[in-house]
Amino acid sequence: MYFSIDERGGVRDCFRLMPRRFIFSSESVGEGHPDKVCDTISDAVLDACLTQDPKSRVACETYAKSNMVIVGGEITTKAKLDYVQIVRDAVREIGYVNDDDVFHADKIFVTNIITAQSPDIAQGVDESAAEGKTHAEQGAGDQGLMFGYACNETRELMPAPIMYAHRLGRALTRIRKSGQVPWLRPDAKSQVSVIYEGFDVVGISNVVISTQHTPDVKHSEIKDFLISEVIRKELPERFLTKETEFLINPTGRFVVGGPQGDTGLTGRKIIVDTYGGMGRHGGGAFSGKDPSKVDRSAAYMGRWVAKNVVAAGLATSCEVQFAYAIGHPDPVSVHIDTFGTAKVDEEKIERAVKEVFSFKPRRIVEQLNLLRPIYSKTTNYGHFGKEDPDITWEKTDKVEELKAAVK
Repeated sequence: MYFSIDERGGVRDCFRLMPRRFIFSSESVGEGHPDKVCDTISDAVLDACLTQDPKSRVACETYAKSNMVIVGGEITTKAKLDYVQIVRDAVREIGYVNDDDVFHADKIFVTNIITAQSPDIAQGVDESAAEGKTHAEQGAGDQGLMFGYACNETRELMPAPIMYAHRLGRALTRIRKSGQVPWLRPDAKSQVSVIYEGFDVVGISNVVISTQHTPDVKHSEIKDFLISEVIRKELPERFLTKETEFLINPTGRFVVGGPQGDTGLTGRKIIVDTYGGMGRHGGGAFSGKDPSKVDRSAAYMGRWVAKNVVAAGLATSCEVQFAYAIGHPDPVSVHIDTFGTAKVDEEKIERAVKEVFSFKPRRIVEQLNLLRPIYSKTTNYGHFGKEDPDITWEKTDKVEELKAAVK
């Protein structure tokens, strides 16, 4: 870190000096990873609630192990749902339908322990007056801090390591679901190590893919296929050199996978869901939460803000942090960090952000049109960096307003 000191001896500025050359790694996981199975189920429940009742309050948690799924949490909704069927449909869509799977869409045991949202939390979130509440606005669903991040390393304005890892995961899922490679099974992980010189991506030093497979396929066949048909087709050719190391199923065998091989739980892949570790994280998970929960909606807001700052050319890297108190309608802080890449004064960018965007929980929902059953689209391969008209936080529609506001 570099600090400049003012005339009174206080810290005036802080810049993160990037090493001349370094390697940064990020991972992604497939839809069949046990934790992602749980995220998928939780978001499927959320979307089912919002389809029938857009005002649903949902905090759905899922646990999966062996042939059992437990769905719990707090849900207040007018929707009439068959939770067991929602679970089975989600698991079937992932691809757990093989007769030799312990975890099978039609054979799992589903336990439902969902209750209603606490009335104490509800009165803080509801847009109404209540004893002890100092306002009648919609408040934040919890205290906490959220981050949004963007950079100019990829066309999606995302860090390269996480976007490359997601590309590999999406390709594996696409090939598996096409049926063209019968030995592929749902559980999978990918990891990409990217070489930087300063802020510039100059190469890839290492690629790891672990994919579940049928017992009859040889390791050599898996390795050859994944290198030629997945890695070399999905990653930029200019970054793959003779020094790039490929580690394919490095244990040598990956037949037992999914919830049979490991326990799954909603919300345990928060770095996979965001920026792969390149941007900071406030700690809150996304899946299974309706947008009154600022863990989710405010993180989406942060991404929208940061992406527009970078798209406007105000900085090549931008991180937004803000924080809330439960039941309170305004953030308790908003902070911008461009890591020394700002093209204009950071204070001007921060003022412009506060002028152009509203961080009130209700306004976040309105600005991003979040009361829709869109969340199953976000569950796998990152909540950020996707091109889909329903994913409104990826729009760069505030560029001109930001440019005008910094003048």
